[in-house]
Amino acid sequence: MLSLQKKISVYIVEDYLLIRKSLLHILKKDDDLNILGDFESAEDFFYAFDKEPSDIVIMDLGLPGMNGLESTRIIKEKSPSTNVIILTSHSKEEEVLAALSSGASAYCLKDIDANDWSRIIKDVKKGAVWLHPSISYVANKNLPKPNSTDFNNLYTKNFEINLTEREKETLNLVVEGKTNTEIAEELNISTHTAKAHVGNILMKLSVTDRVQAAVKAVRTKIVE
Repeated sequence: MLSLQKKISVYIVEDYLLIRKSLLHILKKDDDLNILGDFESAEDFFYAFDKEPSDIVIMDLGLPGMNGLESTRIIKEKSPSTNVIILTSHSKEEEVLAALSSGASAYCLKDIDANDWSRIIKDVKKGAVWLHPSISYVANKNLPKPNSTDFNNLYTKNFEINLTEREKETLNLVVEGKTNTEIAEELNISTHTAKAHVGNILMKLSVTDRVQAAVKAVRTKIVE
C-alpha cells in the first residue's frame, strides 16, 4: 500500500447514478487511491477541481451541459499533470481519436471489468496510455506510415499546407469530432459552406476522410 502522502487522488464525473456509485464503491476498496469526490456534471466538478486538482479524473463523454471532450481539454489546460480517463459507451473511431487528441490518457468502455480499474489508474498515473481492447484497433489503424526503413530517418516528410484561417478554425472543430452541422453553428455559417471547407481541407491534407484529417492535423501540429 502507498503511504497517505502518495495516494493517487481521483475524481469521478459520470451523470448515470448507478455507474457512478458502483465505480465509487469499487475504487474505495483500494487503499492506494484517495477519492476526492464524484459528480454528475462537469460544471459541479470544476468547482471542486479548481480548489483541489487531482492526479486522475475519470470522465464520461456524454455529460449534460459541458461534455467530456470539452471538459478534458479544460482539465489539461488548468492542470497539465492531471491524467484523464474516459469512461463511456461511445466507441466510434472519431470519438476515440477526439478524446485522445483532447488530452485523455485512457479510453474505457463501460463494460470494463471492475478488477481492471486499479491497474489502469496506477498505470496511467505512471504515464501509460490505455485503450479498451475492443477499440485498440483505432490506434493501429491510424499509425503514421514511415517514409524510410532507416531508424535515424523514419519520419522526415515536411508538411507545408496552406490552409486559410477559416479552414484552420474548421479543422480544429473536425479534430474535436464536430459534424458539419455543428461546425456551421459554431462558425455561424451555412452547412453547405461548412461541408465545402471540410472538402477543401481533405484535399489539401491529401486524405480521404475526417478521421485521417484529424489524425494528420494533430500529428503534424497543423492545429494546436
